[in-house]
Amino acid sequence: MAVIAVPEDGPERVRSGQEHLTTTTEQGRFCVARCTCGWRGPARRARSQARTDAEDHAAGR
Repeated sequence: MAVIAVPEDGPERVRSGQEHLTTTTEQGRFCVARCTCGWRGPARRARSQARTDAEDHAAGR
């Protein structure tokens, strides 16, 4: 299975604290949010939910 990294919506910058740069990547039928700090969100079928995961991570939720 090939993993294709596509920075569709990133990077998004966070102003407070450590800088987090998030992107979404396609993995087959799923989309995953990732951050430069090493965080990785769960695989989602909906890109919008992966973007929400990234926003929640960046906001510290």
